[in-house]
Amino acid sequence: MDYAKMRTIAEELGAYAEHLEGSWSVEIGPSGPILAMMCPSKRHEGTIRRICKQLDEQLLITHPGYICASGPEIEHPSIGRMRRPDAVVIPEDVLDEEGLAVDATQALAVIEIVSPSNPNNDYVEKLADYPAMGIAHYLIVDPRTGTIEVHSDPCRTGYARKDPYIFGDAVPFGPWTVDTSVFRRYGKAGNDVSEEQP
Repeated sequence: MDYAKMRTIAEELGAYAEHLEGSWSVEIGPSGPILAMMCPSKRHEGTIRRICKQLDEQLLITHPGYICASGPEIEHPSIGRMRRPDAVVIPEDVLDEEGLAVDATQALAVIEIVSPSNPNNDYVEKLADYPAMGIAHYLIVDPRTGTIEVHSDPCRTGYARKDPYIFGDAVPFGPWTVDTSVFRRYGKAGNDVSEEQP
């Protein structure tokens, strides 16, 4: 199926999801359009916010005009992929353009916070899709285990480099550094009773 048809189906799924309870996300992966329910915990959202804030401060110096945004979809029509990362580093002015998704070639980096319910999406599917989209830097933060992976140097078969870290490290991520000392694991002290457990 060509990308235009998949995009149409994805838009129809998105319109359908607006009438459903809960929060839903539509992506286009290797098997086509995917509708998935999102159940991000407070820890998940707090980690995204902290990363975006840290990167925004550094982007003022390293890449003026760029921001770390939570929410926009990125797409690469020639390989038939559309993903919605937890956060993405893009030029701020693309958010004023018409359309639904940002061209993946404009993204400098993506960030995913692993959810307890579907870790393979971040560690397998997106780990294949993001380098294929040409995204230079991919940060995977896993609050289930307190670990972090930084992937870089995209090549034909994925990312050529993977650097592991743990919560508490100052993590080099492209030309930036992410302080993970304030990151919190799922199910550890300080969680609400409603938090998801690993």
